[in-house]
Amino acid sequence: MLIGCPKEIKNHEYRVGLTPASVRELVAHKHQVLVQAGAGAAIGLSDEQYKAAGAILVADATEVFAKADMIVKVKEPQPQECAMLRPGQILYTYLHLAPDPEQTAALVKSGAICIAYETITGPGGGLPLLAPMSEVAGRMAVQAGAAHLEKSKGGMGILLGGVPGVPAAHVAIIGAGVVGTHALQMAVGVGARVTVLDKSVDRLRQLDLIFGNRISTVYSNAQSVEDAVLDADLVIGGVLVPGAAAPKLVTRSMISRMKKGAVVVDVAIDQGGCFETSHATTHADPTYVVDGVVHYCVANMPGAVARTSTFALNNATIGHAVALADKGWKQALKDNEHLKNGLNVANGQVTYEAVARDLGYTYVSADSLLG
Repeated sequence: MLIGCPKEIKNHEYRVGLTPASVRELVAHKHQVLVQAGAGAAIGLSDEQYKAAGAILVADATEVFAKADMIVKVKEPQPQECAMLRPGQILYTYLHLAPDPEQTAALVKSGAICIAYETITGPGGGLPLLAPMSEVAGRMAVQAGAAHLEKSKGGMGILLGGVPGVPAAHVAIIGAGVVGTHALQMAVGVGARVTVLDKSVDRLRQLDLIFGNRISTVYSNAQSVEDAVLDADLVIGGVLVPGAAAPKLVTRSMISRMKKGAVVVDVAIDQGGCFETSHATTHADPTYVVDGVVHYCVANMPGAVARTSTFALNNATIGHAVALADKGWKQALKDNEHLKNGLNVANGQVTYEAVARDLGYTYVSADSLLG
């Protein structure tokens, strides 16, 4: 198979779909790999390293899309990239379709086979291709929140961990999954006072056993979310309904009654956000203020630490990339139920139930397309 890796073009996105090591893996399986020149240069992955791994360097994305049987990316295709996709071509990347009707329509129109990292499941449960970026985003959420609590960045001027004689900041984390767990590790590490909310009592029990009295675990309902949000200096939203739009757990009314200069970080923004006041921002312009509360809603947070993120992501994605290239998409999906769960759009049909429901498409099962 001829596999293509274009340079990412989303605002301040420096990650790359394939590292030289991943290229070498695909070439070892007798595939050809086209890499756009400069695709990894921003994170220290030179064209020479790609050539040494066996890649064929091409000048621009147009050639990559025109020739490749499978496109491997990081972020969802931008409109000009969607326009270059063709029927039957495999697109293997993050998609986050539920809150993005424009992209969904463009992918349906393309006729391409669109496999989303974020809905591929794992043998032990969970979302193994989403997990590494959730780990990064959870840790970064605390960094970003701490920075924007500084007065010069619009915050109330509070140090997350406090100092002797001055109380630490209160961090409320909504969701105790991968994002929430990594956020609370960071927040506890700098000495903040941490409350974590989740609907799974078993998960809260696990965290309580690990962190003990260093955190407060609270069952999540409308009242407990409101209480935590109104008391917090920093609120991190890390809720996820796989493939579907995130629920709006923090209302506009709650935001209006928060402390002035408090910060909210919406890690769920890729799926539409879990704060009613959220809208996506970029690394170039990461925040805005609503009712005196600083909102950080960058939709590709891990892109800020692009080198770390690229290697972590490739560790998770390369296995399925090899399977798709070796077997073709139909056989690879037949052989692997977890990879099949990644199929979101194919042959002009929406094949992921939550996306079809949220955006009003007729759901067509992946099985019906596999024969």
